[in-house]
Amino acid sequence: MVILLTIVHIIVCLFLVIVVLLQSGKAADLAGAFGGMGSQTAFGPRGSATVLSKATTVSAVLFMLTSLSLAILATRTTGGARTVLETHRPAPVKSAPVTPGQSQPPSPGPAAPETGAPQTSAPAKQ
Repeated sequence: MVILLTIVHIIVCLFLVIVVLLQSGKAADLAGAFGGMGSQTAFGPRGSATVLSKATTVSAVLFMLTSLSLAILATRTTGGARTVLETHRPAPVKSAPVTPGQSQPPSPGPAAPETGAPQTSAPAKQ
């Protein structure tokens, strides 16, 4: 099913590219070459819909439908999207069992300074 839909999608893509390239622009007459508009309408002259414009509309709709269908089929076959957090879970930290009479070790906190001398942030005055 996916292969058939992919082949139809490629054919529709190629047809859409060809139909769009065959169309002429709105201002393809002589006045359009010099920057003039053929009519005083808001968006330029608009004639009746030609066969190429109808074919463009139909192929664009088919392109959208095949694109959405392929996207839906792709997500259904993979089982849904997974995030990095779902795929990589850290292993739980195992601690040694505490025997009665033994105190629990302190929780890890900020590292103590290596030297026995207290560290000061301000320089000493002499």
